[in-house]
Amino acid sequence: MLPGFEAIVEKRILKAQRDGAMENLPGEGRPLKFEDANVPEELRLSNKIMKNSGFLPPEVELKKSIKHIEDLLENLEPDSPEKGRIQKKLNFLFTKLSTIRGSSGSSMFLEMYREDIIKRML
Repeated sequence: MLPGFEAIVEKRILKAQRDGAMENLPGEGRPLKFEDANVPEELRLSNKIMKNSGFLPPEVELKKSIKHIEDLLENLEPDSPEKGRIQKKLNFLFTKLSTIRGSSGSSMFLEMYREDIIKRML
């Protein structure tokens, strides 16, 4: 876990318990359900927390962008002058995605989200 992050999380949880924010929550007393069975078990909870906070892993963000660009290309006329520019952008995103897949997910998480997570927790 990030240095100091554990203490911040613990403080927030204790405050929420004192304020009664942990009572009568949906699903109380039932096990958590994780939507993505392809995620390793040790990362599921952190992924769920990130998703609920509006964060997406870089790979997922890129996949969404790629899908959006593919949809744009599909709807363009074959002789459209924009088609080449959009295709270049798509190629760039595919290259970026393959680069991310070749790197360590945990170090990428720390680099890309550390600042935002700390800001949201304070």
